[in-house]
Amino acid sequence: MSEEISLMKGNEAIAYAAIRYGVDGYFGYPITPQSEIIETLMEAAPWKTTGMVVLQAESEVAAINMVYGGAACGKYAMTSSSSPGVSLKQEGISYMAGAELPCLIVNVQRGGPGLGTIQPSQADYFQTVKGGGHGDYKLITLAPNSVQEMADFVALGFDLAFKYRNPAMILTDGVIGQMMEKVRLPEFRRRRTEEEVRAQCPWATLGKTPDREPNIITSLELDSALMEKNNERFQAKYRVVEENEVLYEEGKCDDADYILVAFGSAARICLKAIEMARAEGIKVGLIRPVTLWPFPTRILHSYADKVKGMLSVELNAGQMIEDVRLAVNGKVPVEHYGRLGGIVPTPDEVLNALKEKIVQ
Repeated sequence: MSEEISLMKGNEAIAYAAIRYGVDGYFGYPITPQSEIIETLMEAAPWKTTGMVVLQAESEVAAINMVYGGAACGKYAMTSSSSPGVSLKQEGISYMAGAELPCLIVNVQRGGPGLGTIQPSQADYFQTVKGGGHGDYKLITLAPNSVQEMADFVALGFDLAFKYRNPAMILTDGVIGQMMEKVRLPEFRRRRTEEEVRAQCPWATLGKTPDREPNIITSLELDSALMEKNNERFQAKYRVVEENEVLYEEGKCDDADYILVAFGSAARICLKAIEMARAEGIKVGLIRPVTLWPFPTRILHSYADKVKGMLSVELNAGQMIEDVRLAVNGKVPVEHYGRLGGIVPTPDEVLNALKEKIVQ
C-alpha cells in the first residue's frame, strides 16, 4: 500500500506508524496528554489486520514488564506514557538495559514534579538521558519537533534499539503530542515471521532448537567480576553509539554571533525568535539536538570559538544546559531560559531573554 498524507495529532501518528512498521505488541496505560496513542490503536484494531497485540495493562509497572517479555522473544514491543507513568516504568527500563533488550518507549511529557499538570513540559530530560533507573546505563533518545517526526521516529527508534540491543525512547511533549499537522505515513510492511525473528535475534527466548544451547535473558549476575565485565561491555557499546548515531539540525549558524540550543517544541518557538532577532540585526542561529543521547557535543564544541554566547531554551528549570556547558567547556557563556508548570514561552520572551542574558 502506498504512503498516505493525513492530518492528525502527533500521538495518533505514533500509533499509525507503529502499525505500519510491523510492531508485534503495544502495552500501555492511559494518561494525559498521551492517551490518544492507545485510543487510536484500539480504534484501528490492528489485531484484526496485522496480528499486532494491543493491551491496556493494569498499571504502568505491568505494561513495562509486558514489554520486557515481548522484547525477550525478539518481538517489536513498545509502550507509551506521560511523565508520572514513565517514572513508574523506571525499574523495568533499567532491567531491560541490563538484559540488553531492544524496545521502544514513548514519553509525552507533562509538567511536574508529582502529578503536576497535564500541560506540556520538557522536565524529564534528566530522567531520560542521565538514567532514570538504577545503574550505569543509557537510553537512545530521540526528540521529535513535528508530527512527521513523531511518525518517522517509530521506525528509527526500533531500528536503533535492535541495532544495539538497547531500549530507545521517543522523548516528546504535550505540544507535539496534541498538535495537528499534515503527516506522510510510511508504507505498510508486514510483521516478521517466527523464522525471521529467530534469524534477526538469535539471542531471543523462542524455545531451544537442537543446534544451540538454551537462551537465557536476565540482568542478574551475582559474580561481581562478571558483572563488571557486563558493565564494561555496555560502556563500550555506548561509545559506539556516541560515535555513530548523533543527529542534530543547524539553522542559520554560518554567520551567527549567538546560538539558541533547543529541542522538541522549544526549537519550533526558537525559529520564530531567530527570525525576529535577525530583523533587528542580531545574528542568531539554532542548533537542535535530534538525539538527546547521544548528545551532539562535538558540533556545539565546534561553535564555541565562533560565537559570543549560547542560550539553552527549554520547558524546564534548566536541564539540557548542563550538557551544553559541558560541550563548550567554558569557552563561551551559556545561559538558560525556560518556563515552568506547563507554560510555553513565546518567541518574544525568548528574544528578550537572549538580549538580557547573552547579547552584549
